[in-house]
Amino acid sequence: MRRIAESELVLNPDGSVYHLNLRPEHIANDIIFVGDQKRVDRIAKHFDKIEFETQKREFHTVTGYYKGKKLSVMSTGIGPDNIDIVMNELDALVNIDLEKRVVKKNHTTLNIVRIGTSGSLQADIPVDSFVLGKYGLGMDGLLHYYDAVHVRELDMEEAFIKHTGWHPDKARPYIVKNSDFLEKILLTGEVYSGITGTAGGFFGPQGRVLRLSLSDPGMNKKLDSFEYNDVRMSNLEMETSAIYGLAKLLGHNACSMNAIIANRANMTFSKDPYVPIEGLIKYTLERLLLI
Repeated sequence: MRRIAESELVLNPDGSVYHLNLRPEHIANDIIFVGDQKRVDRIAKHFDKIEFETQKREFHTVTGYYKGKKLSVMSTGIGPDNIDIVMNELDALVNIDLEKRVVKKNHTTLNIVRIGTSGSLQADIPVDSFVLGKYGLGMDGLLHYYDAVHVRELDMEEAFIKHTGWHPDKARPYIVKNSDFLEKILLTGEVYSGITGTAGGFFGPQGRVLRLSLSDPGMNKKLDSFEYNDVRMSNLEMETSAIYGLAKLLGHNACSMNAIIANRANMTFSKDPYVPIEGLIKYTLERLLLI
């Protein structure tokens, strides 16, 4: 059995994984991701009991109990690069023997739900609503560093490339489906669903113009109008596709829930973005009790 080298899986002196500062006993199997460190406390305030808490850099984790159910909530920071760290180190906690540095014989599946903020691409998906990402469409290129063809929706990718006239200088878009198991739990009549686009940045990659010109000024309109098998683009953010892709590769369930605080189609912004975020937190915690 292959031993994983110290340079490949870096541990802290106390045996915790390097970036997350966690040991296996510190996390639950059901985990909520948030981008903002402060949002961890906004979720943990609903817990009946806190069992463990740690923070290193932007990675803040609290594990506790909500109505008797053990949950962990973790801040990932912004962007696919951070998701690469979080997903691989979380998987290592449950599927690698950290002392022997070998993969465990029995696989553990984590349930991962992202609670994030996002901008709607459709005029009829209003601010303050909730959107579940049925698919994650990655424009960041992260998944291409892994042997991942078997988890991708290749026909949908080709349709997207053709629809947008995607430039070959950019990373090839990749598309990954969410977890059917989690979608059945999280998707109700209160929630919109669609394709969640994941951009590799906040400004140019999402079509924002300050002082720099865009290589394709019409890209947002192309995103808005993309639809495949009656599933359309719903929103744009910076983490979902990386979560979906790595979760599928590592054998975990993942689903992304987004509070819509901006509508890019009609140029509106929530009057109080904390209201839909708090609403989505409460909604998601209640639905997770069904696992």
